Amino acid sequence: MAAPDLCCAYAIVDRLPSNSYPPLGDTWTKARAVARGHGRDDRYESCLRNGRDFMRRLRTMIRLLAIGLGAAVSLTAFAIPVFAENPDISSRRTEQRRTFSDAEIRDGFFKIALNAELQIGVRANRIRKFEEPVRIFIDGKVAPERAAALGGIVADIRHRIDNLDIAVTGDRKGANFVVTLVSARDLLPTIRARFGNERARQIEHSLNPQCLSGIAKDGTYRIRRAEVILPVDAGDFAFYDCAYEELLQGLGAINDDASVPWTMFNDDVQMGFFDIYDQLLLNVLYDPHIRPGMTRKEIEDLLPIVLPTARDLVRRNNPLDQANLPARTHAD
Repeated sequence: MAAPDLCCAYAIVDRLPSNSYPPLGDTWTKARAVARGHGRDDRYESCLRNGRDFMRRLRTMIRLLAIGLGAAVSLTAFAIPVFAENPDISSRRTEQRRTFSDAEIRDGFFKIALNAELQIGVRANRIRKFEEPVRIFIDGKVAPERAAALGGIVADIRHRIDNLDIAVTGDRKGANFVVTLVSARDLLPTIRARFGNERARQIEHSLNPQCLSGIAKDGTYRIRRAEVILPVDAGDFAFYDCAYEELLQGLGAINDDASVPWTMFNDDVQMGFFDIYDQLLLNVLYDPHIRPGMTRKEIEDLLPIVLPTARDLVRRNNPLDQANLPARTHAD
């Protein structure tokens, strides 16, 4: 592929799906580095805004080519290699439910965002979220290939949550979100080292974790720091399932609830990707109207404004998905 304009490269790298990688070359290398937070400038932000229109046109062109040829068009036609997705993830992606009533979104949001799977001290039942750029440092020395996959997951999350500035950084001191990759046998020893024996026993007894996330918030319920511990050797499906769930919990979707059957934040549900329902929940959470510390009553008053916006964002960010079907109503 010929070297593109740098602005075009910025847009493409920013909007790539999680299992895609751009071609090699000086321009692409610079674009990848900037997407990870190195050397950003005003031109980068302007390119991303303009790039949304460009990528919409590109996706339309791909769909038209697929129709004209009578077959699916691979992104390899554009010299952007796409690696095969795990078949368990693909089947779940195909079978996922795609339309939800306002009542179903509201119910899940309050259960997932206001409660906490394990909460130390007095329960607050308030919104917790980042209100600053999220910079993720990946401690991936034990498995560089998993660290690379995690970078793709972060890019996918950035693509699907509209009002969230999130990126991987190589600066551990400047990061406010740290992901530590460990072997499965080192998971519990790492938890004990991070949290101390007493807290670790509480975590092990309450959660029996296969992976773990935690947050630190300030007095106004803003998340100031998050941490995730991920095993790397439990298989591809387990890795992606844990990575998506724990990263999103570190962003404020803190609780697990078995009564919500469509969410990854349910110990009986495994996804391995960022599903439609949870995209709706996270776009509600990161809507600018929803502020840290808000109560259920305060949020209820805003949902008539926030829910239609979240639906529009999810439709836009999943242009080839049946998320474009009409919204369900309370009566559905």
